[in-house]
Amino acid sequence: MSTKSTTRPDSAKVIPMTTHSANHSQLLEQHGSGPIPLVGTENAFYERHLVFDRAIDPKVASARERFEAFSSSIRDVLARRWVLTKTTYERENAKRIYYLSMEFLLGRSLGNNITNLLLDPMVQQAVQEKGIDWAELVEQEPDAGLGNGGLGRLAACFLDSMATMQLAATGYGLRYEYGMFKQSIVDGWQKENPDNWLRDSDPWEIARPHEQVEIKLNVSFQLRAGSFHVIPDRPSSLIGIPFDRPVVGYGGKTINTLRLWAAAAPEYFDFQKFGTGDFVGALGETLEAESLTRVLYPDDSTREGQGLRFLQEYFLVACSMADLVRRFQRHNTDWDKLPEKAAIQLNDTHPSMSVAELMRILLDDAHLGWDQAWDLTKQTLAYTNHTLLPEALEKWPAAWFQLLLPRHLEIIYEINRRLLDDVRLRFPGDEGRAQRVSLVEEGSQRKIRMANLAIVGSHSTNGVSAVHSKLLRTTTVKDLADMFPERFSNKTNGVTPRRWLLEANPALSAAITQVIGEQWITDLSQLNRLKPSAADPGFREVFLKSKREAKAQFANWLKSTSGESVDPDSVFDCQIKRIHEYKRQLLNALRIVVVYNRLRENPDLEMVPRTFFFAGKAAPAYRLAKLIIKFITNLAGTIDGDPGVRGRIKVAFLPEYNVSLAERLIPASDVSNQISTAGYEASGTSNMKFMMNGALTVGTRDGATIEMAEEAGEQNLFLFGLTVEQVENSRPWYSPWWHYHNEPETRAALDLIFSDHFSRNEPGVFAPLRDLLLLSGDHYMHLADLTAYCQAHEELGALYADPGAWAHKAILNVASAGKFSSDRTIAEYASDIWKVEPCPIP
Repeated sequence: MSTKSTTRPDSAKVIPMTTHSANHSQLLEQHGSGPIPLVGTENAFYERHLVFDRAIDPKVASARERFEAFSSSIRDVLARRWVLTKTTYERENAKRIYYLSMEFLLGRSLGNNITNLLLDPMVQQAVQEKGIDWAELVEQEPDAGLGNGGLGRLAACFLDSMATMQLAATGYGLRYEYGMFKQSIVDGWQKENPDNWLRDSDPWEIARPHEQVEIKLNVSFQLRAGSFHVIPDRPSSLIGIPFDRPVVGYGGKTINTLRLWAAAAPEYFDFQKFGTGDFVGALGETLEAESLTRVLYPDDSTREGQGLRFLQEYFLVACSMADLVRRFQRHNTDWDKLPEKAAIQLNDTHPSMSVAELMRILLDDAHLGWDQAWDLTKQTLAYTNHTLLPEALEKWPAAWFQLLLPRHLEIIYEINRRLLDDVRLRFPGDEGRAQRVSLVEEGSQRKIRMANLAIVGSHSTNGVSAVHSKLLRTTTVKDLADMFPERFSNKTNGVTPRRWLLEANPALSAAITQVIGEQWITDLSQLNRLKPSAADPGFREVFLKSKREAKAQFANWLKSTSGESVDPDSVFDCQIKRIHEYKRQLLNALRIVVVYNRLRENPDLEMVPRTFFFAGKAAPAYRLAKLIIKFITNLAGTIDGDPGVRGRIKVAFLPEYNVSLAERLIPASDVSNQISTAGYEASGTSNMKFMMNGALTVGTRDGATIEMAEEAGEQNLFLFGLTVEQVENSRPWYSPWWHYHNEPETRAALDLIFSDHFSRNEPGVFAPLRDLLLLSGDHYMHLADLTAYCQAHEELGALYADPGAWAHKAILNVASAGKFSSDRTIAEYASDIWKVEPCPIP
């Protein structure tokens, strides 16, 4: 259910479980929750939760208490279908998909669950009857702090699609008590604050302590002087406590489970220490264990933070493998059936220890021979690679394995010995190849290459866009791809249209449904039928009206929550994503400086007013990314303070970027900037969300943007800049100084920045940007693409001045977005990699 409005035309909904004429009680019956009403009587779900959970008079309940009661009521509605889903899978002994990911960026659950359960009309009526302030209520739910960026958001979309497509699937992740951090901006700088998203009870999760698992380590930990110290060769255990969250498929028929693991210590309390006053020491083991899942992404700039991340990855893998093997053994005694009953997908390199852990289980617990165990491991595991960046292809010190997981290291070394024997047999004399494919990187510190382990130990490795998959095969892991060509494929990413169009953009959703019907909600390829409407003046007007409505709603929300005013009649020009050099927020900022200079030099310059939106977090230890945020915020302040340009251009950096913010901003956006250096963005998914919401893309030929242009036609996007091949071929001779000396606008922009025009009170603060762009060679080629980037935006500005022509291109983009549904992606995984069929719930 959208948080923007409590109304939505009935025609915007598809009801696969019922008909539009079904009354509310029939809908509740079909969800299995019986005749109990949602609200309105003392025995209704909502009222009972307020009275019996909180022991308060509903009339005096706080907003948070009302949120918890309402969410618990929705959970009551779905509970029987959730139970039925699990019992059906057990009865049918269905092949299960197990999706392991260190991140699941879920966003808020209340509105999404209402939408997928088809309860919007019922909730709207309940809100009106009880006089509930719906906007206030939904704001009580924090975004779940279980992810950071595209990796986690993709995992959440995939869970939605698997449930909607009635696939027997379970997500496995970690129950982080704190998210990455809450971002605020102080004096222009990013400040990290704790994101204690579980401070209040979470009405969606159910603890399952009776299904806990024990995880054994070869070390113990001791609390000394406020720090934990490793004690080698003293084995200890951790306890994994599962917390389950419902994943509601659209229509409410299938309700799968996301199982999150929290770390705990075995029952332990040192009464002797407590009695002598050492209160912290008495609880040392408990504190050590619970710290493991305390925070998402510990600071990996320190050895301690890296070690915690290593332990987190193993904890996820070990808990999940123990759980799924336990489930397999309940109905199967023949280990050879494991690949027929389990498909385990590793979402990036983080869960790569699954290879060694599954081998350990099959060798040591099931007592299988090596060849049988290795064959079963490969058939069961599959790996998705999400990056070409070397720092993201994890390499862990072998010494850490030796210290914590010596048996796993033995297994990895044996896998590697056999691999290298095979390489030397197939490629005699090619020791260079053997070194490149080896699971072990030799050097001053021996390291285990986790991506190589995942590729060698699985039957499938896929990239996430056509260009990414090609570069993965031909460059990043070329030698492994040459050895195992049949294992490599592409599965271009997608996003769920339920959250990112139906729920986030009700006005556009209703307009689409009015023209082509409601089937697009579960079959996004139906959007192709919208193409003829791009030439219809009436539909163009409806489209432009829906966009203006979304912009006005966003402007009102921003004003009410931050006090910042933006003009909804300006072009909303957006770049929202994690702050990183390769994503080139700095290129965007340089473009704005060029526009600023033009307006200073020619106050009469004709141009449509623009509001430039930035949002995204920088990793706490990534100093240059944090400096880029500082530059953007200083740029915003300077422009706001310049009466010569005020009202014509505005820059807004929106702090604390998360799913809920994206759901508001993306539908309101006119322009999507997808401007990574070609060859560095694996896929991108925000590009797809912008496209299906009617924003036009200014982008490089990188990631899935290439495929978006193929679907919509390059003439309907604004592509610019160097290609992957040009970036690679120009590396030996590229000089940013050429652009500085030969492009007057580039030079003028840089000179203005480095004259401290944007840092008058902090002279020299942006000197590192000069080092980055000029003195250090401009690795990500900002200056090479700046002029072409500015030209692309000039063409876009000219088009925006013609509303009919603009609407025509924007509608064609929406109509061409069908390929980028996560339903299509999951269908390809299911048929090509997992070999699974739907398991319908009666």
